[in-house]
Order: sequence, then structure tokens, then C-alpha cells
Amino acid sequence: MHGTRFPSGDPQADRRAEFAETLAHLGDAAGAIEALTGALELAPGWAAGWFRLGEYLEATGDTEAAVTAYNRACAADPADPLGAGLRRDLLRDVPLADRLPPAFVELLFDQYAPRFDRALVDRLGYRGPEQLGQALDRAGIIRVDRALDLGCGTGLTGAVLRPRSGWLAGIDISAGMLFEAREKALYDRLHQADITALEIGESYDLIAAGDVFNYIGALERTIGWCAGSLTPGGTLVFNVEQGDGPVTLHEGRRFRHSRAYVAGLLDEAGFARVSCTECTLRHDRGAPVAALTVLASLPGSTVTYQGDGESEVPA
Repeated sequence: MHGTRFPSGDPQADRRAEFAETLAHLGDAAGAIEALTGALELAPGWAAGWFRLGEYLEATGDTEAAVTAYNRACAADPADPLGAGLRRDLLRDVPLADRLPPAFVELLFDQYAPRFDRALVDRLGYRGPEQLGQALDRAGIIRVDRALDLGCGTGLTGAVLRPRSGWLAGIDISAGMLFEAREKALYDRLHQADITALEIGESYDLIAAGDVFNYIGALERTIGWCAGSLTPGGTLVFNVEQGDGPVTLHEGRRFRHSRAYVAGLLDEAGFARVSCTECTLRHDRGAPVAALTVLASLPGSTVTYQGDGESEVPA
């Protein structure tokens, strides 16, 4: 329950929030709203409480009141780790954010980390790492000296990259995910950072981003960073959920990108060899999630290829 996991600091308010959760579980939405409103009168600066009230109100169809509650959550904690601003904007006819709040992404994956592999692979049929490996195979890329797993998570993509890499690093915003990745002993180095705020420094022959850009939205800066961080002839491989775009935020609070948007960014960043393959990334509520697996290489040649690259298709 939200009142238990994110306490207000006021025991009386927390007890009222617990009662609100009980009422909500029993189907008494009006009673839950009344009880939680009372809790917030005792703890008006409780961001998690306002977020939960917004969820209650949204479930009843009271969009205007839900927007007000989400606004109060954002005001109480501008870092917005619960994503109240996203929930608010999805309810309104306004331009949506072009990125998710870093604090929201960090908290989301810290909580998800212990069950991430089981939930994503076993329950949702996630095939992102496998598809990235297939893209590398089609391009004939069999070995690189230095590789980076961008947004490495628990290391699912790292398992695909390790046999191809002389040296492998991983970067992720979530300490919980990095803990799980460290247990797999796949990486030569792991580092916690917000990948949307990286500065160009070290160079890599291969950068992979498995199911990462769906949490960023506008990719101009990140694609530019990748281009600037690759050696001549270096390769970027990633997947994105496919949309009509260019960039759209859907109700699952993930972004979708159009093929034309992605291809245009890669062209502007100076990538030459580009392939773009339609695929199913995973399933959501039983429905396949349409996606693109994208591979793009800079001019030059520092990686080991096998074959002549005839499997490439234009973006």
C-alpha cells in the first residue's frame, strides 16, 4: 500500500491512509477518497499521498480533481519520483513531456530489480536482448574490443554482449538493477548514472541499449552522445517501441518512436550503415508490443565483421 511504502511522517495520517487502502480494496471508492483526504489534511506536504489520491480520483472518472491532486504531488516533491506529472499530463490535452523524470525511472527500477528478469522474460515474453544479438549477427559483427551496455539493468543484454566483447561496461540509473547485474559477473565495470546527462569521454566500439530509449522520449541528445562516444566504424544497436510518432507517450508511461524519427536522428548524427527491423519486443496485457530493432554504424572500420553486410536494409 502506498501509505505503508511511502509514509507521511505523521502516524495518524498514515493510519488514515491505511484505512483508505482497505476501503479501496473493498470497492468503496468514495470512502477511500474521503479517508485519504482526511489524511492529507494532517500531512499536506505528503507527495505520495497526493499521488495516491489522484489515482483514486482518476479511477472514479473525476479527471479535474485527479489533475489537481497530481499537481499537489508535483509541488510537494518536484523531483517527482512517482511520475505524478506524467499521470497528470496524460489526462490533459497538453503537450506531453519528452522524457521521464530521472527520479521516477530510478525508483521504478529499484523496486522492480529483484523480480525484473522473471517478470520481463517469463511473464511478458521479452525478447529484446535476443533481437539485438540477431541484429549484430546479420551485420556480421562477431567481436569488438570495447563495448558499453547503456542502461544495462540486470544484465540481460550483457549476457548477449559478453561473448562478443573483449571489455564490457554497463551504466544504469538504478542501484538496485546494478546490484543484480553485479551478481551475474558479466561486466568489467559497472557505473550508476543518468544516461540522459552523460558527457562524452571514453570511446567504445559497440554501444547497445536494450529497451532503454522507451524511457527517454526525445533521443536527440542521447543519439548524439552515442555518436560522439563511438570509435570510427563503431556500432550502435538498440530497440524502441514503434509508434506513429515522432515521439509519443502512452498510458503505460513509456515512449514510442516512429521509424522516420529514428532514421532521421541517425542520419543527422553521421551514421552510415543503418538497418531497421520490425519485431515484437514483448507482450503487454497479452497483446504484442510492436517495436524496431535498429543497428547503425559510423563510417570507418574498427570492429571485426563476418560476411559482406548484404542483409542490411535501408532505414
